[in-house]
Amino acid sequence: MNKLINKNRISGGVKFLIIVLVIYLVIALFNFSIIKDAFFDFLQMLIKIVPILVIVFVVMVLVNLYFTRDKIGKYLGKESGIKGWLYAIISGILVSGPPYILFPLLGEIKKGGMKNSLLAVFLYNRNVKIPFLPVMIYYFGLSFTVILSLYIIIFSILNGKLIGWLVKDRF
Repeated sequence: MNKLINKNRISGGVKFLIIVLVIYLVIALFNFSIIKDAFFDFLQMLIKIVPILVIVFVVMVLVNLYFTRDKIGKYLGKESGIKGWLYAIISGILVSGPPYILFPLLGEIKKGGMKNSLLAVFLYNRNVKIPFLPVMIYYFGLSFTVILSLYIIIFSILNGKLIGWLVKDRF
């Protein structure tokens, strides 16, 4: 609880939760059926998404356990060939975390010999967000999600080739 309320200051997340709850209470005073319908719609969506989120969480834990910085840097270097492109695509999709943590990690991998083209592919493929896939499938359908993800992967390769041509590696 100390993290939520720090020296008589309420964090932004707690403030947001309180505001949402107050809005719900005010609406409930005037029309309780709206709140009831919203709650049951939320529960239905949650029941559909939770199993997929559990699978996503397990995959993310396994990825973070087995893909270390050294392994990624080794397979994304100058002489990596077609495997390097595949590893850049896959690791770009699988690696999670905020950019302010990821960029220093990528900087270290770049210093270790990662090609600019593979760095571009990696960053481009971060747009295929595994945690968002269940929600995308729910709202937009499986075919849209698969086609969009494939387009992102294909254009990441084109983007990587262009970056490799425009920005030469300087080791």
